[in-house]
Amino acid sequence: MTGDTQRVSTARPLDRSDERVKHTDTLGNMFSAFVDRVRSGDLGSLPVVVGLIVICTAFESLNPVFLAPNNLVNLLFDCSTVGVISLGIVCILMVGEIDLSVGSVSGFSSALIGVLWVGQDWPVAVAIVTALVLGAAIGALYAFLFNRLGMPSFVSTLAGLLAWLGLQLYLLGSSGSINLPYGSPLVNFGQMLVMPPIVSYVLAAAASLVVFVTGYRTAARRRQAGLSASSSGRMVLKALLVTIVLEFIVYYLNLGRGVPWMFGLFVGLCVVMNYALTRTKWGRSMSAVGGNREAARRAGINVRRVYSTAFMLCSTLAAAGGILAAARLASSSQQAGTGDVNLNAIAAAVIGGTSLFGGRGSAYSALLGIIVIQSIASGLTLLDLSSSLRYMITGAVLAIAVIVDSLARRSRLSHGRA
Repeated sequence: MTGDTQRVSTARPLDRSDERVKHTDTLGNMFSAFVDRVRSGDLGSLPVVVGLIVICTAFESLNPVFLAPNNLVNLLFDCSTVGVISLGIVCILMVGEIDLSVGSVSGFSSALIGVLWVGQDWPVAVAIVTALVLGAAIGALYAFLFNRLGMPSFVSTLAGLLAWLGLQLYLLGSSGSINLPYGSPLVNFGQMLVMPPIVSYVLAAAASLVVFVTGYRTAARRRQAGLSASSSGRMVLKALLVTIVLEFIVYYLNLGRGVPWMFGLFVGLCVVMNYALTRTKWGRSMSAVGGNREAARRAGINVRRVYSTAFMLCSTLAAAGGILAAARLASSSQQAGTGDVNLNAIAAAVIGGTSLFGGRGSAYSALLGIIVIQSIASGLTLLDLSSSLRYMITGAVLAIAVIVDSLARRSRLSHGRA
């Protein structure tokens, strides 16, 4: 009798697992599962995608030029510079900290490129590497102040904002700006270079293949662990939908100038960062430290090292964004990195879905968030409206994003307790 009871009790979990696998195979049940995730607070990219659709629809109805291919190409060029900086902000927000100096670091990097390349006649590649190394050194300094001296990141990076801005002004001197050689490879990369159509189509197809392979490997690991997993048909359908969407976007952009290489670099960095955050021990450590620092330390994670890498990545990507900004404007000026660069970089990460509370975020947050912000800026420019409206609308969108994040976090906590 006891043996029969044991056999029955061990068979039931397997039956339930099989039912869950079948349950997720139908489109109706897939939709139900999606609704359940939303109710539990797992919103993913849904709010920003809905917001982007609303923004595009509104501006297109007011000015049909907004969704014209060439305007979208220019929008992608402009997204890339601040988008790379925002990618660094995602890293630092993941561990629950902040960097307020990314704008000044990017401006300092831009000035350094002009001084070393044009003023000192250094090879442009050496000037770029120098700027990136100094960006990493700035992040290492913040990490030292945080880890060893206990200085809050808000204070240290606020001091850095002023210090690197002052150094930028000092390097540029009384002239205030340095023009970069027009027609040089760096300037062409920032202003004109686009992918050949065949290359853009192939890269879009490759992205779909990556989606399928990643999903297939994840499903295989879940099956080996005895967990429910997506069926092959579902993964093929998802990859097919991604292929259709990406190929149509590429086709539409190729009706204009084409897909900018600079935007391709930004997307490539997002892909690499997403892999690092989701598929590596370092990425899991970032989420653990941001979620609960003390629990991560007790689990054996080197918390100081995680903070150091987050600060250094943030500053290095800020320096990279400054280099791209110099290429985009073909100059190093005192205005580089000032104005709303800090606002847009931080806002893009938060609007895209990275939590201000730490522990949750995605590299694609920077991509989606900066497209939203740049779409607002482009739409208002086409309507010839005051830049004051752009600040107010961007601020409102940021506030909504934080409210949504707070409500989603509360929903996840309530479901966890239940």
